Amino acid sequence: MAYLLSSTKGKFWGLLLSLFLFLLAFFLNVRLGQLSVPGAVMGEVILNFNADSADHVIIYERFSRAVTAAIIGGSLAVSGALLQALTRNPLASPGIFGINAGALFFVVFAVVFLSVSSLSALIWIAFLGAGIAAAIVLSLGFVGKDTLSPIQIVLAGVAITALFTSMTQGMLVVDEANLDRMLLWMAGTVSGRTLDVLLPLLPILMGALICAFLLAKPVNILVTGDDIAKNLGQKTMLVKLLVVLIAVLLAGGAVAIGGLIGFIGLIVPHMVRALVGDDHSWLIPYCISLGATLLIFADLVSRFMIRPQEIPIGIMTAIIGAPFFIYLARKGFRKE
Repeated sequence: MAYLLSSTKGKFWGLLLSLFLFLLAFFLNVRLGQLSVPGAVMGEVILNFNADSADHVIIYERFSRAVTAAIIGGSLAVSGALLQALTRNPLASPGIFGINAGALFFVVFAVVFLSVSSLSALIWIAFLGAGIAAAIVLSLGFVGKDTLSPIQIVLAGVAITALFTSMTQGMLVVDEANLDRMLLWMAGTVSGRTLDVLLPLLPILMGALICAFLLAKPVNILVTGDDIAKNLGQKTMLVKLLVVLIAVLLAGGAVAIGGLIGFIGLIVPHMVRALVGDDHSWLIPYCISLGATLLIFADLVSRFMIRPQEIPIGIMTAIIGAPFFIYLARKGFRKE
Protein backbone atom coordinates (compact mmCIF):
# COMPACT_ATOMS: atom_id res chain seq x y z
CA MET A 1 0.00 0.00 0.00
CA ALA A 2 1.29 3.48 -0.89
CA TYR A 3 1.92 5.92 1.93
CA LEU A 4 2.94 9.54 2.11
CA LEU A 5 6.33 9.34 3.83
CA SER A 6 8.26 6.56 2.15
CA SER A 7 11.87 7.55 2.81
CA THR A 8 13.59 7.36 6.17
CA LYS A 9 14.43 11.06 5.95
CA GLY A 10 10.82 11.93 5.24
CA LYS A 11 9.62 9.85 8.19
CA PHE A 12 12.14 11.52 10.47
CA TRP A 13 11.07 15.02 9.48
CA GLY A 14 7.45 13.98 9.70
CA LEU A 15 8.02 12.79 13.26
CA LEU A 16 9.61 16.12 14.15
CA LEU A 17 6.59 17.90 12.66
CA SER A 18 4.24 15.73 14.72
CA LEU A 19 6.21 16.59 17.86
CA PHE A 20 5.91 20.30 16.98
CA LEU A 21 2.13 19.88 16.60
CA PHE A 22 2.07 18.14 19.98
CA LEU A 23 3.94 21.01 21.67
CA LEU A 24 1.64 23.54 19.97
CA ALA A 25 -1.46 21.65 21.12
CA PHE A 26 -0.05 21.36 24.63
CA PHE A 27 0.70 25.10 24.81
CA LEU A 28 -2.74 26.08 23.52
CA ASN A 29 -4.43 23.66 25.93
CA VAL A 30 -2.68 25.28 28.89
CA ARG A 31 -3.03 28.84 27.62
CA LEU A 32 -6.70 28.85 26.53
CA GLY A 33 -9.84 28.17 28.48
CA GLN A 34 -13.01 29.64 29.93
CA LEU A 35 -11.00 32.15 31.96
CA SER A 36 -8.24 34.40 30.62
CA VAL A 37 -4.85 34.14 32.31
CA PRO A 38 -1.98 36.62 31.77
CA GLY A 39 0.81 35.17 29.65
CA ALA A 40 3.43 36.13 32.22
CA VAL A 41 1.88 33.70 34.68
CA MET A 42 2.80 30.75 32.46
CA GLY A 43 6.51 31.10 33.22
CA GLU A 44 5.90 31.63 36.92
CA VAL A 45 3.87 28.42 37.18
CA ILE A 46 6.75 26.40 35.73
CA LEU A 47 8.99 27.70 38.51
CA ASN A 48 6.44 27.43 41.31
CA PHE A 49 3.67 24.85 40.96
CA ASN A 50 2.58 25.30 44.55
CA ALA A 51 1.66 28.96 44.32
CA ASP A 52 -1.85 29.53 45.62
CA SER A 53 -2.98 32.47 43.48
CA ALA A 54 -6.08 31.94 41.33
CA ASP A 55 -4.12 32.24 38.08
CA HIS A 56 -1.59 29.65 39.23
CA VAL A 57 -4.35 27.23 40.21
CA ILE A 58 -6.01 27.58 36.79
CA ILE A 59 -2.76 27.05 34.89
CA TYR A 60 -1.80 24.09 37.08
CA GLU A 61 -5.17 22.41 36.47
CA ARG A 62 -4.88 22.96 32.72
CA PHE A 63 -1.30 21.69 32.73
CA SER A 64 -2.43 18.56 34.60
CA ARG A 65 -5.26 18.03 32.10
CA ALA A 66 -2.89 18.41 29.15
CA VAL A 67 -0.39 15.92 30.59
CA THR A 68 -3.20 13.47 31.37
CA ALA A 69 -4.69 13.81 27.88
CA ALA A 70 -1.24 13.28 26.31
CA ILE A 71 -0.57 10.12 28.32
CA ILE A 72 -4.05 8.69 27.64
CA GLY A 73 -3.99 9.55 23.93
CA GLY A 74 -0.56 8.05 23.32
CA SER A 75 -1.35 4.94 25.35
CA LEU A 76 -4.66 4.24 23.60
CA ALA A 77 -3.15 4.79 20.15
CA VAL A 78 -0.25 2.39 20.74
CA SER A 79 -2.57 -0.16 22.34
CA GLY A 80 -4.84 -0.02 19.31
CA ALA A 81 -1.91 -0.42 16.91
CA LEU A 82 -0.67 -3.50 18.77
CA LEU A 83 -4.12 -5.10 18.91
CA GLN A 84 -4.70 -4.47 15.21
CA ALA A 85 -1.38 -6.15 14.46
CA LEU A 86 -2.15 -9.07 16.78
CA THR A 87 -5.66 -9.76 15.47
CA ARG A 88 -4.96 -8.62 11.88
CA ASN A 89 -8.26 -6.81 12.18
CA PRO A 90 -8.32 -3.16 11.03
CA LEU A 91 -11.34 -2.46 13.26
CA ALA A 92 -9.66 -3.75 16.42
CA SER A 93 -9.35 -1.35 19.36
CA PRO A 94 -8.78 -1.62 23.14
CA GLY A 95 -12.49 -2.29 23.63
CA ILE A 96 -12.08 -5.58 21.77
CA PHE A 97 -10.57 -7.18 24.88
CA GLY A 98 -13.42 -6.07 27.11
CA ILE A 99 -11.01 -3.64 28.76
CA ASN A 100 -13.42 -0.71 28.83
CA ALA A 101 -16.38 -2.79 29.97
CA GLY A 102 -14.36 -4.57 32.64
CA ALA A 103 -13.01 -1.33 34.07
CA LEU A 104 -16.47 0.24 34.11
CA PHE A 105 -18.06 -2.78 35.80
CA PHE A 106 -15.52 -2.85 38.62
CA VAL A 107 -15.77 0.90 39.18
CA VAL A 108 -19.57 0.83 39.37
CA PHE A 109 -19.45 -2.24 41.63
CA ALA A 110 -17.03 -0.46 43.98
CA VAL A 111 -19.19 2.67 44.08
CA VAL A 112 -22.55 0.93 44.47
CA PHE A 113 -21.69 -1.93 46.84
CA LEU A 114 -18.46 -0.83 48.54
CA SER A 115 -19.21 2.93 48.73
CA VAL A 116 -15.78 3.82 47.36
CA SER A 117 -15.56 7.53 46.62
CA SER A 118 -11.81 8.24 46.35
CA LEU A 119 -10.73 8.98 42.77
CA SER A 120 -7.31 7.43 43.40
CA ALA A 121 -8.89 4.23 44.69
CA LEU A 122 -11.31 4.07 41.76
CA ILE A 123 -8.42 4.41 39.30
CA TRP A 124 -6.69 1.34 40.74
CA ILE A 125 -9.98 -0.57 40.84
CA ALA A 126 -10.61 0.29 37.18
CA PHE A 127 -7.09 -0.84 36.30
CA LEU A 128 -7.71 -4.14 38.09
CA GLY A 129 -11.05 -4.61 36.31
CA ALA A 130 -9.48 -3.95 32.92
CA GLY A 131 -6.80 -6.54 33.60
CA ILE A 132 -9.26 -9.18 34.79
CA ALA A 133 -11.51 -8.69 31.75
CA ALA A 134 -8.53 -8.94 29.39
CA ALA A 135 -7.30 -12.08 31.18
CA ILE A 136 -10.70 -13.74 30.71
CA VAL A 137 -10.75 -12.85 27.01
CA LEU A 138 -7.17 -14.06 26.59
CA SER A 139 -7.93 -17.41 28.26
CA LEU A 140 -10.96 -17.87 26.01
CA GLY A 141 -8.72 -17.20 23.03
CA PHE A 142 -6.86 -20.42 23.81
CA VAL A 143 -9.93 -22.66 24.19
CA GLY A 144 -9.65 -25.70 21.91
CA LYS A 145 -6.43 -24.48 20.29
CA ASP A 146 -2.71 -24.76 20.89
CA THR A 147 -2.12 -21.17 19.90
CA LEU A 148 -3.74 -17.81 20.40
CA SER A 149 -6.61 -17.44 17.92
CA PRO A 150 -7.30 -13.87 16.70
CA ILE A 151 -10.85 -14.80 15.71
CA GLN A 152 -11.60 -16.36 19.10
CA ILE A 153 -10.17 -13.28 20.82
CA VAL A 154 -12.53 -11.02 18.90
CA LEU A 155 -15.55 -13.21 19.64
CA ALA A 156 -14.58 -13.59 23.30
CA GLY A 157 -14.07 -9.83 23.58
CA VAL A 158 -17.51 -9.12 22.18
CA ALA A 159 -19.11 -11.63 24.57
CA ILE A 160 -17.27 -10.39 27.68
CA THR A 161 -18.00 -6.77 26.77
CA ALA A 162 -21.71 -7.55 26.45
CA LEU A 163 -21.68 -9.45 29.77
CA PHE A 164 -19.95 -6.72 31.78
CA THR A 165 -21.99 -3.97 30.13
CA SER A 166 -25.31 -5.65 30.97
CA MET A 167 -24.26 -6.24 34.58
CA THR A 168 -23.12 -2.62 34.87
CA GLN A 169 -26.45 -1.35 33.56
CA GLY A 170 -28.27 -3.62 35.99
CA MET A 171 -26.36 -2.18 38.95
CA LEU A 172 -27.06 1.39 37.88
CA VAL A 173 -30.76 0.65 37.44
CA VAL A 174 -30.91 -0.79 40.96
CA ASP A 175 -28.96 2.14 42.45
CA GLU A 176 -29.97 5.24 40.47
CA ALA A 177 -28.51 7.49 43.18
CA ASN A 178 -25.00 6.83 41.80
CA LEU A 179 -25.97 7.18 38.14
CA ASP A 180 -25.21 10.90 37.89
CA ARG A 181 -21.92 10.31 39.67
CA MET A 182 -20.84 7.76 37.10
CA LEU A 183 -22.05 9.47 33.93
CA LEU A 184 -19.02 11.72 33.51
CA TRP A 185 -16.60 8.84 34.03
CA MET A 186 -18.59 6.72 31.58
CA ALA A 187 -18.45 9.53 29.00
CA GLY A 188 -14.69 9.95 29.44
CA THR A 189 -12.94 12.91 31.02
CA VAL A 190 -9.57 14.38 31.94
CA SER A 191 -11.12 17.03 34.18
CA GLY A 192 -9.98 16.85 37.79
CA ARG A 193 -7.08 14.51 36.97
CA THR A 194 -4.22 16.25 38.75
CA LEU A 195 -0.62 15.12 38.54
CA ASP A 196 -0.98 13.49 41.96
CA VAL A 197 -3.65 11.19 40.52
CA LEU A 198 -1.62 10.42 37.39
CA LEU A 199 1.80 9.78 38.93
CA PRO A 200 1.12 6.33 40.51
CA LEU A 201 0.23 4.86 37.09
CA LEU A 202 2.77 6.88 35.10
CA PRO A 203 5.71 4.43 35.53
CA ILE A 204 3.52 1.54 34.34
CA LEU A 205 2.36 3.41 31.24
CA MET A 206 5.79 4.79 30.36
CA GLY A 207 7.38 1.36 30.82
CA ALA A 208 4.72 -0.22 28.59
CA LEU A 209 5.32 2.40 25.87
CA ILE A 210 9.06 1.70 25.93
CA CYS A 211 8.43 -2.05 25.74
CA ALA A 212 6.05 -1.51 22.82
CA PHE A 213 8.81 0.27 20.91
CA LEU A 214 11.30 -2.52 21.72
CA LEU A 215 8.80 -5.07 20.36
CA ALA A 216 8.41 -3.23 17.05
CA LYS A 217 10.58 -5.58 14.97
CA PRO A 218 9.06 -8.82 16.38
CA VAL A 219 5.60 -7.38 15.68
CA ASN A 220 6.63 -6.61 12.08
CA ILE A 221 7.52 -10.28 11.68
CA LEU A 222 4.38 -11.45 13.46
CA VAL A 223 2.01 -9.64 11.08
CA THR A 224 3.45 -11.58 8.12
CA GLY A 225 1.71 -14.69 9.50
CA ASP A 226 2.45 -17.37 12.07
CA ASP A 227 4.01 -19.80 9.59
CA ILE A 228 6.46 -17.27 8.18
CA ALA A 229 7.30 -15.97 11.66
CA LYS A 230 8.03 -19.49 12.91
CA ASN A 231 10.18 -20.23 9.87
CA LEU A 232 12.19 -17.10 10.70
CA GLY A 233 12.78 -18.49 14.19
CA GLN A 234 10.33 -16.30 16.09
CA LYS A 235 8.63 -17.62 19.22
CA THR A 236 5.22 -16.44 18.10
CA MET A 237 3.37 -17.41 21.27
CA LEU A 238 5.76 -15.42 23.46
CA VAL A 239 5.50 -12.38 21.19
CA LYS A 240 1.69 -12.57 21.19
CA LEU A 241 1.54 -12.80 24.96
CA LEU A 242 3.89 -9.83 25.34
CA VAL A 243 1.83 -7.81 22.84
CA VAL A 244 -1.36 -8.60 24.75
CA LEU A 245 0.23 -7.72 28.09
CA ILE A 246 1.56 -4.37 26.85
CA ALA A 247 -1.71 -3.49 25.11
CA VAL A 248 -3.70 -4.31 28.24
CA LEU A 249 -1.40 -2.27 30.48
CA LEU A 250 -1.65 0.74 28.15
CA ALA A 251 -5.40 0.55 27.56
CA GLY A 252 -6.20 -0.44 31.14
CA GLY A 253 -4.17 2.43 32.56
CA ALA A 254 -5.70 4.92 30.12
CA VAL A 255 -9.26 3.79 30.86
CA ALA A 256 -8.57 3.76 34.59
CA ILE A 257 -7.46 7.41 34.50
CA GLY A 258 -9.79 8.93 31.93
CA GLY A 259 -12.80 6.64 31.75
CA LEU A 260 -14.33 5.39 28.50
CA ILE A 261 -12.54 7.46 25.87
CA GLY A 262 -13.19 5.71 22.57
CA PHE A 263 -11.94 5.74 18.98
CA ILE A 264 -8.39 7.00 19.68
CA GLY A 265 -7.09 3.44 19.61
CA LEU A 266 -8.95 2.84 16.34
CA ILE A 267 -8.39 5.90 14.18
CA VAL A 268 -4.84 7.02 15.09
CA PRO A 269 -3.09 3.80 13.93
CA HIS A 270 -4.88 4.08 10.57
CA MET A 271 -3.85 7.72 10.24
CA VAL A 272 -0.25 6.77 10.97
CA ARG A 273 -0.24 3.86 8.52
CA ALA A 274 -1.37 6.26 5.80
CA LEU A 275 1.71 8.35 6.61
CA VAL A 276 4.51 5.84 7.27
CA GLY A 277 3.21 2.36 6.42
CA ASP A 278 3.22 -0.77 8.57
CA ASP A 279 6.73 -0.61 10.03
CA HIS A 280 6.08 -0.54 13.78
CA SER A 281 9.49 1.00 14.44
CA TRP A 282 7.99 4.19 13.01
CA LEU A 283 4.32 3.46 13.62
CA ILE A 284 4.62 3.32 17.42
CA PRO A 285 6.42 6.66 17.98
CA TYR A 286 4.03 8.32 15.51
CA CYS A 287 1.07 6.83 17.39
CA ILE A 288 2.39 8.20 20.67
CA SER A 289 2.82 11.70 19.25
CA LEU A 290 -0.36 11.93 17.15
CA GLY A 291 -2.51 10.12 19.73
CA ALA A 292 -1.42 12.59 22.39
CA THR A 293 -1.93 15.55 20.05
CA LEU A 294 -5.41 14.46 18.97
CA LEU A 295 -6.68 13.99 22.51
CA ILE A 296 -5.19 17.29 23.70
CA PHE A 297 -6.94 19.12 20.82
CA ALA A 298 -10.17 17.25 21.62
CA ASP A 299 -9.93 18.42 25.23
CA LEU A 300 -9.31 22.00 24.08
CA VAL A 301 -12.26 22.01 21.67
CA SER A 302 -14.53 20.45 24.31
CA ARG A 303 -14.14 23.60 26.44
CA PHE A 304 -15.54 25.93 23.81
CA MET A 305 -18.26 23.94 22.02
CA ILE A 306 -21.07 24.80 24.46
CA ARG A 307 -19.57 27.56 26.60
CA PRO A 308 -19.69 28.00 29.54
CA GLN A 309 -20.28 24.23 29.87
CA GLU A 310 -17.83 21.54 28.74
CA ILE A 311 -18.46 18.52 26.55
CA PRO A 312 -16.93 15.31 28.00
CA ILE A 313 -13.82 14.47 26.03
CA GLY A 314 -15.13 10.98 25.28
CA ILE A 315 -18.03 12.54 23.37
CA MET A 316 -15.61 14.69 21.37
CA THR A 317 -13.55 11.66 20.34
CA ALA A 318 -16.77 9.87 19.37
CA ILE A 319 -17.77 12.82 17.17
CA ILE A 320 -14.38 12.61 15.47
CA GLY A 321 -14.09 8.83 15.37
CA ALA A 322 -17.57 7.62 14.43
CA PRO A 323 -17.45 8.85 10.80
CA PHE A 324 -13.96 7.36 10.45
CA PHE A 325 -15.20 4.02 11.81
CA ILE A 326 -18.07 4.01 9.31
CA TYR A 327 -15.59 4.78 6.51
CA LEU A 328 -13.36 1.85 7.52
CA ALA A 329 -16.33 -0.51 7.76
CA ARG A 330 -17.66 0.51 4.32
CA LYS A 331 -14.17 0.19 2.85
CA GLY A 332 -13.94 -3.35 4.23
CA PHE A 333 -17.32 -4.31 2.83
CA ARG A 334 -16.38 -3.00 -0.63
CA LYS A 335 -13.29 -5.20 -0.61
CA GLU A 336 -15.44 -8.25 0.05
